[in-house]
Amino acid sequence: MSRPKPALSSAKPLRLARGLVPPVDRIQDRWIWQHPDWPAFTWKWDRLVEPLGKARQALGRLQMAGKVLAPQSSREVLSEILALEGVSSSAIEGERINPASMATSVARHLELPVDPGAPIDRNAEGIAAVLWDALQNHAAPLSLERLCRWHRALFPESRPDIAVGILRPGRISVETPVSEEETIVHLMAVPREVLEPELERFLDWFNEGSVKAGLDGLVRAGLTHLWFVTIHPFDDGNGRIGRALTDLALAQDRAGVPLARMSNRILQVRPEYYAALERAQAFGSGMEITPWLEWFLDQVAEACLQCEQIVRRTLAKGAFWARHREDDINERQRKALNRMLEAGPGGFQGGMTTRKYASLNRCSLITASRDLSDLAAMGCLAASGGGRSTSYQVEWTDFLA
Repeated sequence: MSRPKPALSSAKPLRLARGLVPPVDRIQDRWIWQHPDWPAFTWKWDRLVEPLGKARQALGRLQMAGKVLAPQSSREVLSEILALEGVSSSAIEGERINPASMATSVARHLELPVDPGAPIDRNAEGIAAVLWDALQNHAAPLSLERLCRWHRALFPESRPDIAVGILRPGRISVETPVSEEETIVHLMAVPREVLEPELERFLDWFNEGSVKAGLDGLVRAGLTHLWFVTIHPFDDGNGRIGRALTDLALAQDRAGVPLARMSNRILQVRPEYYAALERAQAFGSGMEITPWLEWFLDQVAEACLQCEQIVRRTLAKGAFWARHREDDINERQRKALNRMLEAGPGGFQGGMTTRKYASLNRCSLITASRDLSDLAAMGCLAASGGGRSTSYQVEWTDFLA
């Protein structure tokens, strides 16, 4: 496996010739799973008070925003967030999923209308199935069989280089090629001969141990992610499954906010993500993982804020159409308005112009100009500029208040 090179590292990197399997003495005391106290993680609660408080506040705001939504709007928001989650989690690993295919796959699970023109993508279907199972069945025990089922969903087609749906058959490392001759090893996962007992210990902790210990749910989610990706039980897909497990743990939190998702935020700070993981997985850091938990909780707060913005945008769309429900808006105008409303504040760069409108609706420039002028007269859009430079924007301020 490979990953983009982290921006920071607390340990001297292990550089090897490409394809070389390092001898045991080269990897001794390099990674956290080699620590004699593994996996007895420790952290300093006094340093977590502030980031945990901010994350809890953000989670509370998201929960309250979600409660305002009507049932249909709530499902639409969840569909948008899950689709974004699926696309983002794949993008973190450098894999591109068609957003329209992902949105259609998620919509099927939520029994929402689907885009009949969206291409069918088996990979999108698999990711959607994993996300849906983690959400819909969040109270079900986590088992090896369930993890293997997720893995098969992520790899719907046979791959000669990947053992699909079973634990990896050998050693595995996370590497960055730096030249044709050399690679940097960021992590060698736990040895294959101890993989089963290590995974069983993790599953026991997740299902019972962490609950009995009375761990805060957000701290538990951070531990879940770090522990799982350090074990690295599969040939590939460990990051995507690890992030699905993080969402599962968040769904099991006492707040139980299904809209809280992490992958889009992690994608935005991907170098920081890999750097934070590498520091936490280094043997020299010991079992004290406070920096990782601080970083993780900061990202929970940011992720909740981003999901809240999606909720607020949905509420604003509803308020917009409520205000203009009596206006004489034709189908071309409605299509353009919906496209602008779906893009959100600042999302439709440059505003709507006559050329964009004509292209969107396959109409003449004269018709486009007339339709846009009528929308401005009705107060649906605000015009700026003049002549051929005239553009139109939704005035979001009133609707987002």
